Amino acid sequence: MLVGRDLTVRRGAITALQDVSLELRPGQVFGVLGPNGAGKSTLLATLSGELRPSRGQVLLQGRPLGDWADVERARCLAVLPQSSTLSFAFRVADVVAMGRLPHRTGRGADAAFVAAAMAAADARHLATRSYLELSGGERQRVHLARVLAQLWPGETGQVLMLDEPTSMLDPAHQHSILKAVRAFAAQGAAALVILHDLNLAARYCDRLLLLKDGRSIVAGPPDEVLQAEPLRAVFGLDVLVQRHPELGHPLIIAR
Repeated sequence: MLVGRDLTVRRGAITALQDVSLELRPGQVFGVLGPNGAGKSTLLATLSGELRPSRGQVLLQGRPLGDWADVERARCLAVLPQSSTLSFAFRVADVVAMGRLPHRTGRGADAAFVAAAMAAADARHLATRSYLELSGGERQRVHLARVLAQLWPGETGQVLMLDEPTSMLDPAHQHSILKAVRAFAAQGAAALVILHDLNLAARYCDRLLLLKDGRSIVAGPPDEVLQAEPLRAVFGLDVLVQRHPELGHPLIIAR
């Protein structure tokens, strides 16, 4: 699907990413965790083609990412950056419809895809509102709907990458949005999500990568990654790891 091999990114004298490898698999949500400055956003920018690695390679469907034409790549790779802004009073439905620009599926199909994406992001009730009238959390959901619409309905070969999509959301919407990402991946797409909340990562991600200082510390299923020792080493946080009483995934409690 999408593979990063030995990715190293240097910015002047600073090495922002050092020999990081990962694979995004169809039907799975891959979470990236780490403290501020760990290299999470640099990794996403490299995987999406925004940054060119100093060393290493990114492959999308077995082809080097640089070999893809922009429109062709946009049909199967969508990115929600950490912050997305617009300074024009577009209707929300029109903002979400921008996600369909790489496609030629026709107005009727596009309208259905846009409506479905807005429903998945809990933004359908905002459709006729001006984007500039929205709160920060509402804008976040609108931009999520836009990138979902870009790939909707999701299929094998497509990749969705989200940089801290829950950062401006209340707890209920944090869960509803990550449920939407899981449901989208269930259609066959792969998803990468950068998160800060360890318990959200434990609940919604199939695999995790723990980064510190641009290096991969540990990668694997949540049961292997969310252990007391690596979390202490990366975050400087003393934690107790238990099991969720109903769902069985790791439950992280700060001591």
